[in-house]
Amino acid sequence: MVRMALGVSYDGTPWQGWQTQPHRCTVQDTLEAALGRFMAQPQPTICAGRTDTGVHALGQVVHLDGVAERRLESWVRGVNALLPSTIAVQWARVVSDAFHARFSAVSRTYVYVVHQARVRSPIVHGRVGWVHQPLELAPMQQAALCLLGEHDFSSFRSSQCQAASPIRTLHELQIEQWGDFFIFTLRANAFLHHMVRNLMGALLYIGQGRQPSDWMKTLLAQRDRRLAAPTFSPEGLYLVQVEYPAMFGLPAPSLQTVLASHLGFCAGRS
Repeated sequence: MVRMALGVSYDGTPWQGWQTQPHRCTVQDTLEAALGRFMAQPQPTICAGRTDTGVHALGQVVHLDGVAERRLESWVRGVNALLPSTIAVQWARVVSDAFHARFSAVSRTYVYVVHQARVRSPIVHGRVGWVHQPLELAPMQQAALCLLGEHDFSSFRSSQCQAASPIRTLHELQIEQWGDFFIFTLRANAFLHHMVRNLMGALLYIGQGRQPSDWMKTLLAQRDRRLAAPTFSPEGLYLVQVEYPAMFGLPAPSLQTVLASHLGFCAGRS
């Protein structure tokens, strides 16, 4: 019997988030039901990071215990045959008992895709966030600089957050503009509940000229969620990558490769 790690991607639009719920309309419930059929026994999973309702994943990672060894391709093809079209296992690996999908993770990377246009597009509905007000790139990039490093992110933490500490280390916050689309890349050791969506709300306020770029530094210092911008829509938010130590031997494609293969977003990235 072994511990398995699976890479999972999903379109979050039809699901009520990752975490299991009594109504069973979640990614975790659906994946575990498919795994249960595949292995002919109930199979709980542990994930790298819970995602909210409507949030997508290109690089979610889960682990499961006490399973019989099978060909890795069987794990992918066999489980996917039992899953709906909006969820798919991308890869499977046997890992040591020291591996934990959540606690072994070194960092997590999210990408937010925002479409700025006077009128919303039905073609990308659910896949990108949308704002109709013009956005200025430079003020958002300037505001992002003060967020890098270790901070108390209480101003960007949901009131339902169960984390023991609001301290997190943000390694990267890159903002690019590709025509009418703005691409926000955020990488941290871990994120608080709604932290990415709350940071996005503040960044967009600044991009719209509703607040100056140094407002972000003020919010960090105030440590009061009530003073920050509203939580932005989950549409357009993707968990794209979870990084683990090389010792576990998990697939580690570049961020550019992940975005290109799933979304076609690769131009302009180094």
